[in-house]
Amino acid sequence: MGSSSGASSEASQLQHSGSEEDLRQIMDQRKRKRMLSNRESARRSRMRKQKHLDDMMAQMVHLRKENNRILTTMNVTTQFHMNVEAENAILRAQMAELTLRLQTLNEIMDYLNSSNVPFGTEYQGTQIADECFMNIPWVPPFINQPIMASADGMFMY
Repeated sequence: MGSSSGASSEASQLQHSGSEEDLRQIMDQRKRKRMLSNRESARRSRMRKQKHLDDMMAQMVHLRKENNRILTTMNVTTQFHMNVEAENAILRAQMAELTLRLQTLNEIMDYLNSSNVPFGTEYQGTQIADECFMNIPWVPPFINQPIMASADGMFMY
């Protein structure tokens, strides 16, 4: 019996060492599988990160183009605005000059209408209206000259 118990202990050791070996192989296989899974997960993560970076770069290029387009439009609009402002200044200056001329002409008309002498009547060989025009000191000498104004508001005759 001694020998049979020795054989059975050897068999149990063989079975035990066999199961340890199998267990070790299973653990190694799981470890390899986990490593492969981790590598694949890391690869997917790097790919997502690269795609995100590429998307951000494409968006940056698009936004820069859009920004340049907006700046160009803004510069054109600003230049147009400056031109309109300059034209408005000229028109305001011309309006002021025309208003002054109209006021002067209205004053002349009021003076002529208030005098009881009909317009164009001859008085001692000259027409009264001509004499009235020549004797009025506030009639500007440039009354029939064209109006020219520049953007800075200075008049030129």
